[in-house]
Amino acid sequence: MLIDDFSRPDLTSALGTRWRAVSDQVMGGVSEVSVERRQIGQSDCLHLGGPVRLDNNGGFIQAALDLSPSEEVLDASAYAGLRITVRGNGEVYALHLRSADINKPWQSYRASFLAKEALQTIDLPFADFAPHRLETALDVTRLRRVGLVAIGRAFQADLSLCGISFYR
Repeated sequence: MLIDDFSRPDLTSALGTRWRAVSDQVMGGVSEVSVERRQIGQSDCLHLGGPVRLDNNGGFIQAALDLSPSEEVLDASAYAGLRITVRGNGEVYALHLRSADINKPWQSYRASFLAKEALQTIDLPFADFAPHRLETALDVTRLRRVGLVAIGRAFQADLSLCGISFYR
């Protein structure tokens, strides 16, 4: 199931929801985030960039997408995980999932990946998403949001996401 191929010029996903930029500035950090549409070769992509800084207890930037409108949940139980096509700068990034079981902003389910400088497709099985600051196991029948995240250390984020979907 396609989440986005970035073919729409306004960062509206194939699901009809919009990508948005989020940074640690919401909690006093100073990291700077840029989320924009770019073209890599023949591929339309979302680009996440900016300096991730640890000052003031910060340390993240994110491109976030609600998986359904109006706080509804998406049932992804027919799928095995998420498939992403990315190109980066040799750094480790993460995909974060949020479900209806999460009620605090610092909670999520996280899976990391290395974004090489060449365009690559990576499968992230749901089993690889570890709970962060919560004890509840991931319930893929209650998904609310996905986030493409640069987090946890000071570095310059430079990541292009050229496709994201659920795979079987």
